[in-house]
Amino acid sequence: IGLQEWQGCGSASPVPSMVCRVIRDLKLLEMEIDVPMTFDGNHGMLSGDFKVQEDKKLRQKYASIADPEEKLQYFSARQIACRLLGSRGYLCRKCWLAETDCMCSKVQVSTLWQRLHIWLYMHPKDFLRQNNTGKLLWQVFGVPAASLCLFGIAEHEDMMWNKLVHAGRKRVWYLYPVKSAPTVSIEGEVFSCLRDIKSEAPFEEDDTLHFILLDGTWNNSTAMLRRLQNRAIKLWGEELCCLSLNTGIACMHKLRPQPSCDRTCTAGAAIGLLRELHRVPELRSVGLETQAEALENTLEVLLEALTTRRSRMGRLV
Repeated sequence: IGLQEWQGCGSASPVPSMVCRVIRDLKLLEMEIDVPMTFDGNHGMLSGDFKVQEDKKLRQKYASIADPEEKLQYFSARQIACRLLGSRGYLCRKCWLAETDCMCSKVQVSTLWQRLHIWLYMHPKDFLRQNNTGKLLWQVFGVPAASLCLFGIAEHEDMMWNKLVHAGRKRVWYLYPVKSAPTVSIEGEVFSCLRDIKSEAPFEEDDTLHFILLDGTWNNSTAMLRRLQNRAIKLWGEELCCLSLNTGIACMHKLRPQPSCDRTCTAGAAIGLLRELHRVPELRSVGLETQAEALENTLEVLLEALTTRRSRMGRLV
């Protein structure tokens, strides 16, 4: 995997070392058993005789790794490596849709207010997933404003935490609708950080507010949240605060119903965040409503592309 191909998928980092290692292992196995690497469809699922042999190697590999952290890193890297190889020549690297359904030309690009930074903390099983909505954030706002952080990838997690530590815990929140977590509102704790920031004042990196969006299935995101909070406790001695939002129902419910109406897709959560921030009087002039509309319009474009594809393939919409 070359750097250009890797960064085209939304990452600002070099190709992670563990991902390179997994790809090297797969290529070596392919040469060793003289069986071509094949995939089931385009979802990064190995298939055929190669899968049988690789399963044996994988069990041996996991058995040889005693450290749980290294085992998680290898699991994440293998998921990502297989998805990269299995989707090559099929998915557009930028929008993660089949090349025949590419929506890149229809994305409504916008500039996110420079004092906001959004982190997409994504599970590897959502990486390169066609109906993933988190990818829309860096398509609309750009990679510097909406950064991809892959769960279990050391380089990504270290990059994110270096920025968060510099900002300080009081300027970092996560968005996740877990009822057991104590929440704060934009009108409360977040507003207290905004009072001393004048929207027209020169930009200072220390003024940046960081919002972490957990991007994965509801089952997978539980482990992601636990990992996030464990690191926060290790660094600061206390957990990160959960931000409460009134997001409503995102349009993706039409295609991909969520477990309940109080939950929404990742892009829907980001839209809700921007709109609630826009209601803060001091932020009315920075264009957050326009930025939310750009993201919502692009979410509609994704829905249309996925719906059209399903109809073309004879599936129920």
